[in-house]
Amino acid sequence: MKKPLLIVTILLFAATILSNVKCAGPASPQKAVEQPKPAVTSFLNEAQFNALFAMRDKFYTYAAFARAIKEMGNISVKITRRAVSVYQIVRTDKATGKADVVRQDPDWNEDWAKKKPDSSYTINYGDFCAEKDLQTNKKELAAFFANIAHETRHGENGTYTDGLMFIHENNTSLPYISENDTYPAVAGKKYYGRGPLQISYNGNYGYASDCIFGDKKILLNNPEQVETDAVTAFKTAIYFWMTTQPARPAAHDVMIGKWQPNAADKAANRVPGFGMTINIINGEIECNKGENIFSMNDRIGFYQHFLKSFGVDDTNCACSCGKMKAF
Repeated sequence: MKKPLLIVTILLFAATILSNVKCAGPASPQKAVEQPKPAVTSFLNEAQFNALFAMRDKFYTYAAFARAIKEMGNISVKITRRAVSVYQIVRTDKATGKADVVRQDPDWNEDWAKKKPDSSYTINYGDFCAEKDLQTNKKELAAFFANIAHETRHGENGTYTDGLMFIHENNTSLPYISENDTYPAVAGKKYYGRGPLQISYNGNYGYASDCIFGDKKILLNNPEQVETDAVTAFKTAIYFWMTTQPARPAAHDVMIGKWQPNAADKAANRVPGFGMTINIINGEIECNKGENIFSMNDRIGFYQHFLKSFGVDDTNCACSCGKMKAF
């Protein structure tokens, strides 16, 4: 007896489904999607920036600061050193994933250099005031603002409203040129202090240009760009804040608790805290000279002012560098 066509069709359809069903095993673990870190702009808006720098030069805008943070956030650099002073810098554009060797010193592949132990570290500029919890990030921003405010202030002692007033240092007659085979000065150019952290000397302009732009010539050939383009100006300050120097830690690493003193640092009374950022930036002038140095205390005053503005405190800040030996 023939089965009705409808029943046959249903049975065939069911058999097809059952033949394609597989027993499910344990679910594969899903890779966590890395979330972008909240930038400074997530907790500092334009109105707050303008209020904190009420007397600033119109050159320094919140928009320029925000753009500098965003663009620097797409950069990381791996710095490797051989034989004390032989360097290689690999710069990665995180937006494209492209990595380029932007500096490799002539002796890099010499046998005597390769025999020396390498020291290597990577700087992620996207970590600027964004690497830790919100309280730590705010403390770091307060420390950064305190130093740039002091470096660029003019004439209102104790009000802490006069930061970001100077685009370059007062005396522009000095060339600030030093011997440097890697970052030689360009004839006719001056490398005096410019920008929020007053970057100076051809060596610093060239190094900053390698890290920021992937081309040392941009700022060596045109140091004026730091005082004509506010985004570049803020980028040089972020670069300096984040970048480790020979013998000196990055101010960023100090403020997030990453840096810890070695035996030599302990012997020199260098301890983690805001005072170390002063030592990194201007230790020869302001540190190891007691507690009555105006410039050191001015930075500390700015720091306490910005901490209060952000609603955080740093009770054990180790704010003074009065007993710290300079680098």
